Parts: sequence; C-alpha cells; structure tokens
Amino acid sequence: MPPEASLDWLRPEWFGPTTLAAFEWAHRSVLYGIPAVALLFGLRTLFAWRSRPHLDLALLPGPDTRPTASRWLRFVPDAVLATALGLVLVALARPQLTSQLVEQTSTGLDILLVLDTSASMQLPDLTPTRLEAAKRTAREFVRGRFHDRIGLVVFAGEAYSLCPLTTDYALLLRQLDGIRPGLIAADGTAIGSALGVAVNRLRLAPTRSRVCILLSDGENTAGQLAPETAAQLARSFGIRLYTVGLGADGPVAFGVDSLTGTPRIVETRLDETAMRQLARIGNGRFFRATDQASLSAIFRQLDQLTKSPLRQTRFRDTRDFYPIYLRWAIVCLLGWFLLKSSFMTSALED
Repeated sequence: MPPEASLDWLRPEWFGPTTLAAFEWAHRSVLYGIPAVALLFGLRTLFAWRSRPHLDLALLPGPDTRPTASRWLRFVPDAVLATALGLVLVALARPQLTSQLVEQTSTGLDILLVLDTSASMQLPDLTPTRLEAAKRTAREFVRGRFHDRIGLVVFAGEAYSLCPLTTDYALLLRQLDGIRPGLIAADGTAIGSALGVAVNRLRLAPTRSRVCILLSDGENTAGQLAPETAAQLARSFGIRLYTVGLGADGPVAFGVDSLTGTPRIVETRLDETAMRQLARIGNGRFFRATDQASLSAIFRQLDQLTKSPLRQTRFRDTRDFYPIYLRWAIVCLLGWFLLKSSFMTSALED
C-alpha cells in the first residue's frame, strides 16, 4: 500500500536526512526556495522584535515578572507558517524513488558438436590425449552457454547422434563424459556421414541460427557421404559450419612396441586443405589446434562467434512521495490558522 494511502505518512522518518538524501527530485531548483523562506521569516521576526514598543518603569525596580517563554511563544504561528511553506516547496520539488529492472533475453542458438572418436584420437600430443582434450574443452564451452540448445554427434567409421539438441546441459555433460575409445566399433573417419547426421538434426530446428562444430584429427576414410556434399547441404539449410583440426602433423609416440620395448612412433597427418574447404563451403571458419592452449583459445573464439544477440529491456518504476509532504503542509497551515484565530495569540500579544 502506498504510504500516502495509509497512516505511514505520519512517521517522522520521512524527515530524516537518510530518507531525504535517497530521493530523486524532479524539480530540484524549487528546493532553493526553502532557505529564502527561512530568511524572510527570520527578518520579519527580527523587525517585529525591534519595532515592538517597550515601556521602562524606573519607579518599579526589580526583575521582569513576565515569563521568558511567552516572549518566544508569540513567534510560534510565524514558525508554523514558515514550516508549512517549506513543506509546500518540498512537495513542489516532487521527491521520487525510481527502481530499475534490466531483463536480458536471448533468442538462443542450435549448436551441434561433432566429435571424432577414432583410434587416432588416442594420440598423446594433446594432454592427455586428443579425445580427452577435446572433451575437456567442449565441457567448458557448454558451461559458458546461455539458453542455447546443444547436441552431440560422435563418429569413427560410422556416425551416431549421442545427444539430441537440448538445454539440459547436465544431461549433455553426462553424455560427453561417457565418450570413450572404442565407443563405435567400426574404425575409420567418416567425416561426411557425421556431418550428414548433424545436418539432419539441425535442418528441422525452428531457430534461424544453427551452428555445427566439427572436431577431427584426420582425413575422411569411411562412410558413403562425401564431406563436401554434407557441407553443401549444411549451407543450403542455413547451417554455419566450423571445423577444428586436432593435433600436429608428423611422428607421435604412441604406446610401446611389444617386441622391442621401445616407444612406437605413429605418423599422423591432418587433411587441413579439406577441413578448410569444408569451413569455406559452410560459411564458417577453420581452426588448427596443436596443443591444449591453442584448443582452449579456439573454443573461446567459437564462443564469441556463436553468441546469439542479447536484447536488454529496461523497466523503470518511478514513485512520487510529494503527497506526504503536502499533507504535512496542510496540517501546519491548519495549525497556523488555529493559532492565529485562538485566544492564545491574543494572550501572547498582550
């Protein structure tokens, strides 16, 4: 209930310095009239005091028997009137309190992470392995999203949709944590098939902003669908394709030779030209991650590139408190009228 609609306006806290300092004033310049009113009534009181006739009775020595308080009480009506005018000025200045609420809304994106789980993702040139580094960075990416639907496709020699598009990030993270080597029995790297599954998931999504992020360390060696064809399908459905190449080219130590006991060296090569071509066709970008630091930096860039527009709506609620001070001014004016018209004033004037 507003204070002016109840008895709260009678509380003395409305005149406290903390309350007055918290107000916003619609017409702050009006407040400069308050010192002028105080000065005017002060001068009037001084002139009235000096111009009042005094009769000195030398024949009647001794102290003045009139009570000292009565000399001051005659100025009470003027003080009450000055207070009333000051309160009117406070009301005219319109004290207000404004509360502001900022509401942020986002249309959200549909994002599919397409993760390579083939045998080469076990190479340790990214710590501890390429697959675990990709999973760890993907988890950080998911935790930083806001109102986006995210899904997960995994592939090796075949491709499967592991998690549909969802805003249940806890479910998505559990599925991501469950990815392990050998999850897909068929070996190989079916990039085209994986992109085809992703496009099939995203093409029916109701949102305009749809993104596919491919993470792979090899070249396409399996599947019936060519990666370039899948990228063209993505483009035709308005799906933006980003590709991330994992690992460095060249020899990588992987395991131990069972016969000699020496480290086994594996030659690895990323078909960077093909990955760049896929990103170009899909209106996206290609990134190359050769270590954990570069992979984390890539996902930070992807986080910015795939941000949906954030709309801010501001709600302002302005509340006026001038009725409180106007009521007090009316009370003071009534008090002044009663004082001026009562016998007390006549008695004080004597």
